This record gives sequence, structure tokens and C-alpha cells, in this order.
Amino acid sequence: MANGVPYRVGPPPVPAEDFSILRRLKAALLVLAAILVIGTVGYMLIEGFVFIDAFYMTVITVATVGFEEVHQLSQAGELFTILIILLGVGALGYTVGVVAEFMVEGHLLGLVEVRRLETRLSELKDHYILCGYGRVGEEVARSFSDARVPFVVIEMKDERVAECVGEGNLCFKGDATQDEVLTRAGIERARGLVCAVDTDADNVFVVLSARTLNPQIMIVARSNEVESEAKLAKAGADRVLSPAAIDGRRMANLLVKPVISDYLDFVTHGNNLEFHLEEVTVSPDSELASKTIGEAHLRAKAGVLILAVRKPDGRFDTNPSSSTLLETGDSLVAIGTDEQVEAFKRMV
Repeated sequence: MANGVPYRVGPPPVPAEDFSILRRLKAALLVLAAILVIGTVGYMLIEGFVFIDAFYMTVITVATVGFEEVHQLSQAGELFTILIILLGVGALGYTVGVVAEFMVEGHLLGLVEVRRLETRLSELKDHYILCGYGRVGEEVARSFSDARVPFVVIEMKDERVAECVGEGNLCFKGDATQDEVLTRAGIERARGLVCAVDTDADNVFVVLSARTLNPQIMIVARSNEVESEAKLAKAGADRVLSPAAIDGRRMANLLVKPVISDYLDFVTHGNNLEFHLEEVTVSPDSELASKTIGEAHLRAKAGVLILAVRKPDGRFDTNPSSSTLLETGDSLVAIGTDEQVEAFKRMV
């Protein structure tokens, strides 16, 4: 499922040797096929066999099964048969060895997992891309999972990829600064991107690439240094956050305004709440467009309470009344139960 529920299982990265042995297997099969063609044509030219007899003679010669010849061979035919035996036995033995290695050592399973991963990635739509699975990325992934939104993680380090997959997330190894990696993650179809790789320089490159590949995508970037915030914004990030600054403000608020801080944290992150916050955007074909909150009868039809309205230009109405006009593109912050929120979303 590409919408609403995330793909929770992703295969581990496939080692390069899987693709190496696949190339060897293809080469071995091509050589074997070439010997069969050479043998068949040779018997047809040297002995005058019809195609089926020539092909049969080639197969039993390469396989060394010891069946009797279909026709008596001339001296030239016998010499040609010796050549086919020498070439065919070697090629067949090598092919069987490669096939056995391919099956026994798990390379086939690795390639199947790659195909499965590519299928899942191609099915993602309106999803989120998380670049980096460090301490910040791990928290972002956990929040995405709790919100039950589709997302994929891009990470460079093998141990982090294994950890991410172990948590049940869709993840693959790659350098998020590369356009082809972002394209593989479905950047053109994505709704948003979180940039949380290790360095600010890499974050700038990721933001630049993402903004170029998808000008409409919402980008949130992590900044380690204050001086990097302006660079990330210029590169195309819609929001730039500094974990140090956020932690500092939160620690101060916990001391100065502890009840408010606990309440906001409880409402926005509590997992066992009857009521929770939700945000939606008024679409052009919504029944709410060009109506006031009172005219929309939201309390009667859905049961939600509108806490705030943000206009497309960024202006906030933090105390909307029944006379507040709702327009296409407005973002509404509402509170209600799961059932009420779902009814509200259907109206929007």
C-alpha cells in the first residue's frame, strides 16, 4: 500500500558480489549457448545432418551421456566431435559451478530482495523521504511510523541501514547527495523530504538536488551550525531546524512554563489520547471552500474544533470564529477523536 500505511519492511542492501556472480552466470550461459550453436551448425555442414539430428548430436556430446551417434561420423566429424567435447565439457562444468554458487551462497535471495525493494519504491506516492538515520533521523522515522505515513529512508552506513531495517522501516543504502539516489526513492512523487545527514555541507547538496528534482516538495533540513541555516534556506529548504536551539528552548520552557510544555507535548505526541491534533488543507473541490466556519457546520457534521487557520501567504489566525472565511489553500488545525478527524478529512 502506497498511501496511508507505510511499507514497514525493507530488504538489506545487496552486496556488489551478487551482481558480479550474475554477470559470470550470464557469460557462462552465453558461452554454452554459443557452443551448442557452433556444434549444431558444424554437424549440419560437415556431416549433412538435418537440424534436429545435428542439435541432438551436439547436446549428447556436450553432456557426455554416451548415447549412440544418430549417424556414422566421418573422420572430419570425429575430429569435430572431439573439439565439441573439449569445449563443451569445460563450459558445462563452469556453468554448473556458477549456478551452484549462485544458489547455495544466497545470491539468488539477494537479487530477489533487490527486485522486491525496487517494486516497493516504484509504488510509493505522496510519501516522505528521510535522508540520514542518525540520532535525529531515528526519531523522525519513529514519528513517521507512529503517524502511519508512508516513508523511505536513505542511509550511507551499513550498520545504520541494518538497524533501520531491523526496526521495520523501508530503507536502502545510498548517497542522498546523488540525483539518481533521490530519484530511486521517488523524489518526483514525494510529498516531503527530511534532510538529516551527518554534515551541513552534505545537507546543502541534498537540499539543492531535491529542490531541482521536485520544485514543489516540502523540505525540512537539520542544521548543525547556526551559520549554515541561511545557506540551507538559500539552497531551497522550506524549514531549517537546529536541534541544539530546539533543545535549548524546550529546556527553558520546561522550567518557565512547565504545564504548557507538558500539555503541548501530551497533545502532539501522546499515543493513547482520545483527542488529537490534525492539520488539513482546503482543496479547490472541498465543500468548505468559500464558506465560513459557521456555514460549514463543522461541529455538527464532523465534531471537530478548528483551533487555527493558516493562509497560503503564511498568515495565522490563531483564534478563528464562526465568521472566519475558509478559502482554497487554507491550512486548518483541528482537534477531535479519530472518527471525527476522519469525517473532517472527507469534508476537506
